[in-house]
Amino acid sequence: MNLILQKQTGGGWDELRKVKTDVKGRASDLYIPGKPLQAGTYRLIFETGEYFKTQGESTFFPRVEIVFAIEKTDEHYHIPLLISPYGYSTYRGS
Repeated sequence: MNLILQKQTGGGWDELRKVKTDVKGRASDLYIPGKPLQAGTYRLIFETGEYFKTQGESTFFPRVEIVFAIEKTDEHYHIPLLISPYGYSTYRGS
């Protein structure tokens, strides 16, 4: 699945990185390599419509956008997305 990471700046969003999940559905290299994580508000966009199309299915949610705030830059952040064609859930994982 294609993912887009953006950071909120002023009145809009700056795209930081686009990646594709691996066969296990993970994107371990989502943040910019070699650049320290900055505090702020981020948006993670999951291109779920494209994913379900490759599976031969349609979906009610063609795109899932998760907005989250980073306060502690020295912590690990894991944001799973559990999806089905007609629903999704997310949480901050460990």
